[in-house]
Amino acid sequence: MYTLSVSPHIHSHLSVKKIMWDVIIALVPAFGMGIYFFGTQALYPALISIFTAIITEAVISKIRGRKTISNGSGIVTGLLLGMIIPPGVPLWLPAVGAVCAVILGKEVFGGLGRNIFNPALIGRAILMASWPTFMTTWLAPQPGLFKRIDTITSATPLAIVKLNLAQELPSYWNLFIGNIGGSIGETSALALLLGAIYLFIRKRISWHTPVSYIGCVALLSWIFGHNGLFTGDPLFSILSGGLILGAFFMATDYVTTPITPKGKIIFGLGAGIIVVLIRLKGGYPEGVCYSILLMNAVTPLIDRWKWTIPRKFGKINA
Repeated sequence: MYTLSVSPHIHSHLSVKKIMWDVIIALVPAFGMGIYFFGTQALYPALISIFTAIITEAVISKIRGRKTISNGSGIVTGLLLGMIIPPGVPLWLPAVGAVCAVILGKEVFGGLGRNIFNPALIGRAILMASWPTFMTTWLAPQPGLFKRIDTITSATPLAIVKLNLAQELPSYWNLFIGNIGGSIGETSALALLLGAIYLFIRKRISWHTPVSYIGCVALLSWIFGHNGLFTGDPLFSILSGGLILGAFFMATDYVTTPITPKGKIIFGLGAGIIVVLIRLKGGYPEGVCYSILLMNAVTPLIDRWKWTIPRKFGKINA
């Protein structure tokens, strides 16, 4: 009449594979908009990144005797890395980044579920430190499908503001749809928000980190404007750069971010503060990558902080 078994006693139909494929589906609109605006200059680097990540993970899995290649994490790592690099980079660059992302960002820690940092961001950080010229050369968008665009360089909106360049800032509409210079998959806020809505509907992410992250950046950007206190443009700060991509698709990573609602809010606030500091005082116009990586490093501390640990069932505080 009774069945004896070890925990867990309640099982879920949710699996790593299902989560990964939901993330892939959510990223498709932004990836498609990147191809629309940057043509094959965006398509080929992203495909190379995905293919290299899959092959690298397959080789490591074979060496370690594990069957992890089918869960889709390699595709997610390669796709995310491919979306956060500039279009038009040499094709060897995303290949090197993907190898670093899989090996140094994930496998050296023991594989998926044990990594401390977001693998795709580790890959981007290594590329940025090693080949900064390639990683800061941006192409001007030229809308159209299946074309190789002319190599016309253009500054990103954040770079225009940071460097006080004599260029007109793009309109809010162009910022929203993605008709601006930037990384392959981070320019179109519209496409990224559609993907985020899909993840919310599928209950794959919660609001805590994205809202606190984006809200913190918006508030601080408004307070500490370039022309004095309370002169900033919060909407411009949200739509420019990789904030939306980072907030919904990287700062919500299950493995490298806090597990409690309070912890997620703290993570988002901390990342938001770092982004604004880098944008205002750093030498680089954007700080999303480093803000998430730095907060990844303190995630274990956040999870163990007495204010974030949930009260044990039945415990009465004195």
